[in-house]
Amino acid sequence: MARNERHHTYSRASMRMIGFCIAIVVIVSDTPLYHSLPFIVLHGLGSECDNDGMTMLTEVLSYHTGEKGFCIEVGNGMKDSWYKSTTKQADSVCQTVKSLSALKSGYNIVSLSQGSLLARALIQWCDDAPPVNKMISLGGPLAGTASVPYCGMFFLKDDFQRSAFSFNEGLRSQILCLLADLIMELGIYTSFVQNHLAPAGYIKIPTDLEAYYKGSEFLPKLNNELEDSRNATYIERFTSLSQLVLIMFESDNVLIPRETAWFGYYSSGSLSNVLTYNETDLYKEDWIGLRTLDEAGKVTFLSLPRGHLQINETEMRTHIVPYLVDSSAAL
Repeated sequence: MARNERHHTYSRASMRMIGFCIAIVVIVSDTPLYHSLPFIVLHGLGSECDNDGMTMLTEVLSYHTGEKGFCIEVGNGMKDSWYKSTTKQADSVCQTVKSLSALKSGYNIVSLSQGSLLARALIQWCDDAPPVNKMISLGGPLAGTASVPYCGMFFLKDDFQRSAFSFNEGLRSQILCLLADLIMELGIYTSFVQNHLAPAGYIKIPTDLEAYYKGSEFLPKLNNELEDSRNATYIERFTSLSQLVLIMFESDNVLIPRETAWFGYYSSGSLSNVLTYNETDLYKEDWIGLRTLDEAGKVTFLSLPRGHLQINETEMRTHIVPYLVDSSAAL
């Protein structure tokens, strides 16, 4: 073969190879340069996975992330969300998550209200579970609440203050609150109430902290508040999160105070002075690793202008979806 012919043959082969490489680049460029992890949704008090709102939330997030979402039931639905202890609900969620093979390589959590406490229990307490990457909390009573959610300020004796937090609309909610009120008469920190009324596990009365530390069976443990039994494993597991997103609703009158959604809470002995999250002992002494996460730039504080859990699809896309998509994982 002549030199020129060999040159032309090489050139044609080179051009075919270049064309092949261009095709590969086009194919790759049409593929998103990220992947998402599957996620779970943990509903709140008085809800269940069959609820239309929970179904819509899970479907919207699945659609916009391209990943499978799983709504995790806390037991037998709405009734158990009220009357199954938060500790037992957390155990149920733990077992369900460990049984889902789709989550074995890791997953994210979207939690609503009471579900945010179950999310933290899942992260801190659930042994041999898949790793949690990110937690997004919507209106979670993370530092506790001074009231049974939806049922009024049972611990404020002033009639005007109580009237400001009336029963949630709907006969079913009223009946549930009436039953809760009857149970409460036995004493919020008694063993029976702790085991038969879910909110009892995270009600924290700042004017009765001695009884809270002695009788509450869920939140003091979760928040590592008891000096004699603090668990370093809870800190290790919580600080393993790559991102913690905390959403507070500015007109929230279900969580008392609303700042609990950001780990803020009343100062000891007061029902009026609210400490910001970084003024609390939980943060300053880093009982669960919140300060460590915050100083590492892994905590995002967001607020929405309406009432408890009132979020629309546009806000979901803006404030939740971006955190469920891992754009750092290039293909």
